[in-house]
Amino acid sequence: MPDLSQPTQESEQKSDFISPDEAAAKDDREKVDDVIDMGEDEGSEQPPKEPKEHWWKKIGPWFAGLNKKQKTLVILGIVVLLAGIGGGIYALTRSEPEPVKQAPKKSAPKPTTVANTLTGRQVKPEVNEKPVTAVIIENSLDARPQSGLYDAGVVFEAIAEGGITRFLALYQDTEPESIGPIRSIRPYYLDWAAGFDAPIAHVGGSPEALQRIKNEGIKDLDQSFNPSSYQRVTNKFAPHNVYSSAAQLNKLAESKGYDKSDFTGFERKKDKASKTPTATTINLNISSAKYNVSYTYDSATNSYMRNLAGAPHTDEAAGKQINPKVVIAMVMQYSIQADGKHSEYNTVGSGPVTIFQDGIATTGTWSKASKNGQITFTDSAGKPIKLNAGQTWLTMVNNAGSIVAAP
Repeated sequence: MPDLSQPTQESEQKSDFISPDEAAAKDDREKVDDVIDMGEDEGSEQPPKEPKEHWWKKIGPWFAGLNKKQKTLVILGIVVLLAGIGGGIYALTRSEPEPVKQAPKKSAPKPTTVANTLTGRQVKPEVNEKPVTAVIIENSLDARPQSGLYDAGVVFEAIAEGGITRFLALYQDTEPESIGPIRSIRPYYLDWAAGFDAPIAHVGGSPEALQRIKNEGIKDLDQSFNPSSYQRVTNKFAPHNVYSSAAQLNKLAESKGYDKSDFTGFERKKDKASKTPTATTINLNISSAKYNVSYTYDSATNSYMRNLAGAPHTDEAAGKQINPKVVIAMVMQYSIQADGKHSEYNTVGSGPVTIFQDGIATTGTWSKASKNGQITFTDSAGKPIKLNAGQTWLTMVNNAGSIVAAP
């Protein structure tokens, strides 16, 4: 048998044979080894790498290739991005301001005054809690000049007897130190005072009036039963010399429990003088020349200067001419009682009225539903006639012909 451990000539020849592919691979390996050997042994330099092209150099050609609309959108996007980055940096780096302390809101101040129920003038609220005080003041020749009429809030003027007029003066927001001369009461003055729920100061009265005070429980301040609240002056003779004061009468009313008046006053408005007044002179014929009155309109004060018997009607205590803000002439049925002496007025019902204010005359209707009811005034359309704030003077006349006014 042949010895297999010894290579044959054929196998040796076969082992020396290398295929072309193996030869190429061997050649490549040898080249690589040579390169490595050269690098390690001979220190030869490696061939330089080609430089990389930066990304921003590619933007130019890319941007140039865009159309106009695309370029606009790109630019806007960049602006928005930069604005957002800037805002974020500002938000991160800015210092927080100190919080602003808000001042506490001040509530609107409460009004310190209100309209007086009697006159409409602005007063402290507590004034309206006081009672209205009514006083009968005479107007005979021996009684003039009177005191307290200038300060009265509302005044009624009517005939007492023999053509001689007498006044019912009402007070609430004023306190004159002298009021008088004070004289006797008549039934129609009771009706007018009742509309204001007012205690009445007087010196006696007609039998009918005194009986009504007793029967109807009217708030009475008669001097006959309360002499200490009145005094007689020395510059006038009796019976024209009985006087009192607002303080004395208020104290007397309080002692009797008349501490408040529950009533509805006249409707009021803010006065506004007319630029073209149509009633600057007023004449009211009441009974005779000694008792007829007239008024002259004063645009500076928007009031009416009162004249009595052709002369200025002045107040002795105030030293001033009486000048009401509103003058009212009421046409009211008048008659003489069966005794042939005392006057009588039909106070309940309605009748014509002329109201003078702001230099203008307004005609309408007065109404009083009952003896205790308040008087109201309406125009030709039936709407309320509002009066200026301040003194209101109401005069009773027999007919519309007794009222004469001129520009």
